[in-house]
Formats: sequence, structure tokens, C-alpha cells
Amino acid sequence: MRFSLVKLPSFMRALKRFIRKHPNLAGAVEEVLEQLCIDPFEPSLRLHNLSGALSGKQAVSVTYAYRIVLCIEIVANAIILYNI
Repeated sequence: MRFSLVKLPSFMRALKRFIRKHPNLAGAVEEVLEQLCIDPFEPSLRLHNLSGALSGKQAVSVTYAYRIVLCIEIVANAIILYNI
């Protein structure tokens, strides 16, 4: 089962800023997004629930220092990307 990525405009703006600041991580971000489409529960993504202000959302790791905030909707097979 393949998931679709819903890239919110705020995510796209944040992604452009992130890639501009960290061009060496562009490939890593692309790999994470591709893996999310295939299997968001892959252990290497380190999917985890967030708490506090981001309660109800999840995150996956790009590197040890950077992560992508998202929300997985299993019913619609959609992954909504919020921020990086």
C-alpha cells in the first residue's frame, strides 16, 4: 500500500528555506519523503508521537538534529506534511 504525501504550502516554504541553509541534506530529505510514501512505519525513519504544542502530530528523523513534522491519516492513505 502506497501513501500519498500532502505538502502544505507552509511545508513547501519551510522546505525551501531548509534546503537553502542545508544543501548537503537535500538528498537525505528526498530519501525520507520517498520512504514515507512506501512505508511510514519503517524503523529507520524513527516515527514518534509529539507532545506539548504539537500534540496529535508525529515526526520522522532526517538526521539526528533535524526532523519532519507530519500527521498520518491511515483511513485516507495520506500523510500531511507540516514542517521541517
